Amino acid sequence: MEENKTILLIRREYPKEVIPLIEKAKNSIKIIVYEWRWYENQLGSSIQLFNNAIIRARKRGVEVKAVLKNQKIAEKLKAQKIWVKEVDFSKTLHVKLIMIDNEIVILGSHNFTLNAFHINDEVSVIIKSPEIVEKLLKHFGDYFT
Repeated sequence: MEENKTILLIRREYPKEVIPLIEKAKNSIKIIVYEWRWYENQLGSSIQLFNNAIIRARKRGVEVKAVLKNQKIAEKLKAQKIWVKEVDFSKTLHVKLIMIDNEIVILGSHNFTLNAFHINDEVSVIIKSPEIVEKLLKHFGDYFT
């Protein structure tokens, strides 16, 4: 993806575009997400393909860090050696963000759920911009200070 390029993702385009980016990740994936669900009985669904791409990335040595508030998903991710920060439940976490290799940002309204990937009217963007990545890396780091 070219530097300073933006790709718009509408509705079901999200998993089609984002899963290949996860599969190409070399060093790191950083995630902040409001709602993330696991569908163990729907292995072929796009959301479970997304989840499995995250797990495969970790298994091939990509550092994966996630900020979320769902304890059940946090436990699943930790079992896969994914670093998880659970946020204080008194705060509203509404961000939906993925950063790949500190170069690519995926930001928008898509949660990591079956409804978001198949039913809801969602819009997100893929952005490659050093300035935006730098600012969002600081935002990600703010969860740890």
